[in-house]
Amino acid sequence: MRIAAYNVHRLFDTVCATGSCGGSNYEELPTEAEFAAQVDQLGRAITALNADIVMLEEVETQASLDGLQSRVPQFTYSRLGETYSAASVDVAVLSRFPITEVRSHQSQYIYRPDGSATRFSRDLLEVHLDVDGAHVIVFAAHFRSKVNDDPGRRIAEAYASRSILLESVKEFPSALVVMGGDLNDVPGSEAINALDEVLLRVARDRPENETWSYVYSGRGQAIDHLYLAPGGGGTYVPGSFRVARDGDGYGGSDHRAVYADFVLTTPP
Repeated sequence: MRIAAYNVHRLFDTVCATGSCGGSNYEELPTEAEFAAQVDQLGRAITALNADIVMLEEVETQASLDGLQSRVPQFTYSRLGETYSAASVDVAVLSRFPITEVRSHQSQYIYRPDGSATRFSRDLLEVHLDVDGAHVIVFAAHFRSKVNDDPGRRIAEAYASRSILLESVKEFPSALVVMGGDLNDVPGSEAINALDEVLLRVARDRPENETWSYVYSGRGQAIDHLYLAPGGGGTYVPGSFRVARDGDGYGGSDHRAVYADFVLTTPP
């Protein structure tokens, strides 16, 4: 099966939630025609991935997700990790397979290296799926951005995420457990090193010049990642990690989509 992660870049709906929209304001306010054009383009890009599960970042509302899902009817199931703040850009999951359980980790405290408490920037959305009898768990993630940077929060998100994934493996030892999303940091950073210590970053077997997913100051950076937790539910197909690109991004987003293939353990 194929699992992907894709930051769709500020998929705002056509309702102004903050009262200050458009222009230089943070919340964009597309017209119905502009929104339709955006989800049409994103839908074509997602379809081209030929994925079974897609973890999304920067989806504002359920209306945003519904509009996108209408363009990808192959994904019968979806869930939004709503943070319930105006003009939030949240994580979501699209799936071809039934969703059996959803858990939120938004409310739990996590801790920076200096000991101060914080929470996940967006929900670490845990979605359980029944894939023809096999148990698959995906975690859609979007760590703290480097805009008005708070690197300690990103490090806290990394350590907390790896602990949550390992607890999931312990609770569901026969499940395939994968985390993916825009983690806003590159290999070699403290946040990514923390994840690499215990999880498999599947891009590690690909050349570095093929794994970048975002361009900053003219330089490609690998900030969108897929991780496999250790367990008995399946394996990564070596060499299958890819980054989908078209022009300056992918599907109109400034991020590229990442995807990889996994082999599930045959259920008894």
